[in-house]
Amino acid sequence: RSSWLLLAPLLTPPVPVITAPPCSLCPEGAHRFQWIRNLVPEFGISSSRVKVLSSPVEFYELLKVQIKAAKQRVVMASLYLGTGLLEQELVDCLEETLEKSLQAKSSSDLRVSILLDYTRGSRGRKNSRTMLIPLLQRFPDKVRVSLFHTPNLRGLLRLLIPERFNETIGLQHIKVYLFDDNVILSGANLSDLYFTNRQDRYVLLQDTPEIADFFTELVDAIGDVSLQLQQDDTVQMMEGMVHPYQGDKVAYCEIANRRVMEVINAARTRQELLHAKTFHSSHPGNSLLSQQGSQASGGLKPEPDTWIYPLIQMKPFGIQIDEMVTETLLTEAERDARIYLTTGYFNLTQAYMDLILGTRAEYRILLASPEVNGFFGAKGVAGAIPAAYVYIEHQFYSEVCYLQQQERVQLQEYSRAGWTFHAKGLWLYLAGSDLPCLTLIGSPNFGYRSVHRDLEAQVAIVTENKALQQQLHQEQEQLYLCSGVVSTSTFEQPNRYVKLWVKLVTPLIKNFF
Repeated sequence: RSSWLLLAPLLTPPVPVITAPPCSLCPEGAHRFQWIRNLVPEFGISSSRVKVLSSPVEFYELLKVQIKAAKQRVVMASLYLGTGLLEQELVDCLEETLEKSLQAKSSSDLRVSILLDYTRGSRGRKNSRTMLIPLLQRFPDKVRVSLFHTPNLRGLLRLLIPERFNETIGLQHIKVYLFDDNVILSGANLSDLYFTNRQDRYVLLQDTPEIADFFTELVDAIGDVSLQLQQDDTVQMMEGMVHPYQGDKVAYCEIANRRVMEVINAARTRQELLHAKTFHSSHPGNSLLSQQGSQASGGLKPEPDTWIYPLIQMKPFGIQIDEMVTETLLTEAERDARIYLTTGYFNLTQAYMDLILGTRAEYRILLASPEVNGFFGAKGVAGAIPAAYVYIEHQFYSEVCYLQQQERVQLQEYSRAGWTFHAKGLWLYLAGSDLPCLTLIGSPNFGYRSVHRDLEAQVAIVTENKALQQQLHQEQEQLYLCSGVVSTSTFEQPNRYVKLWVKLVTPLIKNFF
């Protein structure tokens, strides 16, 4: 494969840049981030429901335990499912749980829904599709496998771009793993690297039915506008649905927008009604309503001290909630506030870079050193991608130095022998606080792809609980402990040499990785 293939994506039409409307932090209410609920549903929960995981092995073992314990639903959204022994073990767990469900005397009605990306999931002869077909054949009424195909890969472009390179145009990048009422949010895919030695982030939300319902409906909505995998390894759209690359693009995107926004708005309305009901029942004179509510829920729930906000970004469908919230958080961060931001692929949008360089908060940005970049040692042109990231990092660092912001904006490189780095998100520490009160965790990388090309989802977790704040702080510290501060000398090291052709090509292709 020659380097000109990297230029093929330039044939796709540019995506217009839409700036987020102005939005100010609301100082009133239970916490200062309640303005987010003007855009998305707000789920108030007890902090005891939140568990932060730290390792790939812990993540993998939890997936297996949760699959085996599931009774009603297993919903998994990922970029792809790998084809190794560990992935096969996950599929075997699904088969075993479905078999038990069939044999159960009670009317157990377990349903499995899996959403993957079409191009990544179809790569190679043995792929995500071939891994899952046995489940479809054995349990045709209980298993659904949806393969999202970006509407931007169509026509001549689709014919010209070879496998792997076609993934640069747009992907299903959401990572949500849901079992009954338990939800795992992560940036990790369902592949052996993410179960062994690729560092990511993971959070478990236990016994949170409203959040589980929301993400089930979201995955269903995307699944409805995706290709459906059949038992013979063919794919077809649901009856009456516009085809993503053969049908009218505008019509397809409008339908997809409507389906996803229906999920967001319906959940938002439900949560507002629930909030109003809870508020009224907690006041004197409403004791009967309060008693009825507590009986229905099997006892009084503790007052929420933690709030979960799902942030969705699907620019191909005109949905840019995550972008708006992230930009507002960066804009409104006060002087002496600290933001720890991490990404496995450092390629910030211009808007994010401008906000980091032009606002008052302190930034500690954690990124992958070349050796822990997921593309390090890859064959062909892909092997030059870590060098492209070094070039982008050097340009940003030079800008920081030019503006004399080295004290306020600090870059740190994650380095760990035998590991790769894939963690993403941010932690926000208010001025004067040693603990974070907000974190973003999920699939976005803060880059052009995440904002403009791919389907992304993360959650903002806001908490007043010190124990949960401590968990989040420890998570941040553990990641940053494996890093070194970037300085001018960093780029003078021999392994930071960037070839001329990489420097010339990077500005042309940086919007595709």
